[in-house]
Formats: sequence, structure tokens, C-alpha cells
Amino acid sequence: MQKSVLSLRSPFRPASRIGLPALLVCVALALPLFNAVFSPGHPLHLSLFVVNLVGQMMCFALLALALDFVWGLLGVLSLGHGIFFGIGGYVMGFHLLNSAYADTKVLPDFMQFMGWSTFPTALKPFADLPMALLLGLVLAVLVGGVVGLAAFRSRINGVYFSIITQALTYALMLLLFNNDLGLGGNNGLTGFTLLAGFNLAHESTQVALASLSAVVLAAVFFLLRWLALSSFGQAMVAVRDDEARLRFLGFRTDRIKLAAWCLSAAVAALAGMLYVPQVGIINPGIVSPTLSVEIAVWVAIGGRGTLTGAVLGAVILSCLKFWLSAEIPSAWPFVLAGITLLITVTLQNGLWGGVQQLRTWKAAS
Repeated sequence: MQKSVLSLRSPFRPASRIGLPALLVCVALALPLFNAVFSPGHPLHLSLFVVNLVGQMMCFALLALALDFVWGLLGVLSLGHGIFFGIGGYVMGFHLLNSAYADTKVLPDFMQFMGWSTFPTALKPFADLPMALLLGLVLAVLVGGVVGLAAFRSRINGVYFSIITQALTYALMLLLFNNDLGLGGNNGLTGFTLLAGFNLAHESTQVALASLSAVVLAAVFFLLRWLALSSFGQAMVAVRDDEARLRFLGFRTDRIKLAAWCLSAAVAALAGMLYVPQVGIINPGIVSPTLSVEIAVWVAIGGRGTLTGAVLGAVILSCLKFWLSAEIPSAWPFVLAGITLLITVTLQNGLWGGVQQLRTWKAAS
């Protein structure tokens, strides 16, 4: 009986190709190669805007992967993944403030506005980059662990869990808007100059960050896919499809959900830490409920439970958003709503799910 439950088929195909990770590695190699071979002004020389756009899309795709892992495989819809994205972003912001202060010996503007005369001691542990990365991941896991432990042990599922996560996101956003908190308030954290000794304003640094984001995305994709095809991934599918039966057989489903949830939180925080140096600012808008809803839309449109679809949805919708926001800013919300309705009605498994169905039909015929 136990074996039959854990042998439920995962939506991930074991014979999966490495097309997406290979494509991401090609992107990571192409960015510095194009700018090294072609001089500025050449049509194939990538501008700083294009490089930055690619880097941001890689971070958004990583964020979508984090949600798809728990929503597609585990059946847990979070509308609060912006919390972990924001945690990673603010931790990286703390490190960048330390680097800027060490370089210029000038306090950030918001600290001067607060009347501070010295750099706060509470932010000094983030001065070392490896330590900052570790603290960002640990903090995201701790916050995710507290939320997940309280929810999963209480057997809070479905729409109730989604509402709780979105309420926590909104509460964190309001907290960060408080100027007395000492985190920049409305304006957030700015004035970033150096990362690991490299000038963030230089094109080469931004190219390296965009390439690194693509490589990290490929590595995380491999990791999550390997987990999805493992016995742990099969247990996640079993929890999603029939948690009551699995619990009756003696499995601690809350532990399975908590482990997957904490891993997803760490991936979302990693995306935030890669995102902030490329945009040069972090403010409370990064944890707005709107972003968390958009993440779910990316995954739903791309194809929930496929990982590849999550990346596809995040990249396509991010491109559309950047383009329409520049050309017709007021039209973007209506376009997004229309695309969501169209894909939901016509392709219940999203774009990538539709492609897989088409392949199945062709093979059968």
C-alpha cells in the first residue's frame, strides 16, 4: 500500500532533455562574448539596458521556479513569496550599504536624514559577502519555517493558506514603509556602488551579474528537477493528490511540506539577492502583494508543475510588461488579465503543458 502511494507519477518526465539549462548557459556565455567582440554602437553590442533586462528576467524566472516547486508538485499555493524575495533583497542591500560606506566613508542619505552619526552596528555583520549570502538564506528559511510549521501542523491548506501568506506579505510591506524602522522607509535603500570590489555602474559588472543569474537559474533548475524525480518528489506528489491517505499510512506529511516550503523560500531569497545589485535599489514595493500575485500568474500561464513552464511564463510576461509599460503603461493590467483568462480557458496546463499535450497527440497518432 505504501509503495503504491509513493509511486504516483510525477508531472516531471524522467527522460527530460537538458534543453533549458543548456540554453541558459548559452545566454550566460553570449552576454560577455557579444560585448567583448562587438564594440559599442554595433547592432550586436548589447546595451546596458538590454543586459540589465536579461538579468532581471533570470531573477524573475528563478522566483517563479521557487513557487512552482511548492505549488505544482506539492499543491501549496503561496501568494506571499514576495516575502522571501524581499528578505534576500534587503539582506543584499545591507551588504551593499556596508560596501558603499567602506568606500566613501559617507553615510547613506536616509541615515543622514534620520540624524545618525555612525553606521549602525546591526548592519555590520552583513559586510562580508559570503556571510551576507548565508544570512539571507538562513533568514528566509527561518521565516519560512515559522510560517510553514504553524500552518502545516495546524493542517491549514488551500485558499486559507494563500490568504494567510498574502496577509503576511501586506503586513511586511506596511512595516517596511515605516521610516522609524531605519530601513529607508518609502525610499528604500539606495546609493549602492560596489559589489565584491567591482563598480556596479560599469557595464562589465552588470554583464557578469546577468550571466551569473542565468547560471544560477540553470543550476537551481537541475536541483529542483532532480528532487522532483526523486523519492522525495514522489512523496510531494502523493501529498498533493491524497494527503489524507498518506497521513493514514503513517507518513508525516507536515514534515514533507515544511522541507519543500523552506527550500522554496531559500530559492526565492537567492533570486532577491541577485536582483537588487542589478536594479540598484530596494524599497517596500519588492514585497507588495501585487508582485506575489504576478508570480502565481507567471507559473499558471507557463504551466504549473513543469518547472520549464514557470521559467517560460516568467520570461514571456516580463518581456511583455517591460515593453507595454514603456509604450502603453495603462494597458498592461488589462493585457495581463486577458492573457490569463485566455490561457486558463484554452490551455488548462499552461503554455508548456499545451506543448507537451501536442507532442503526446502526435506520438499517439
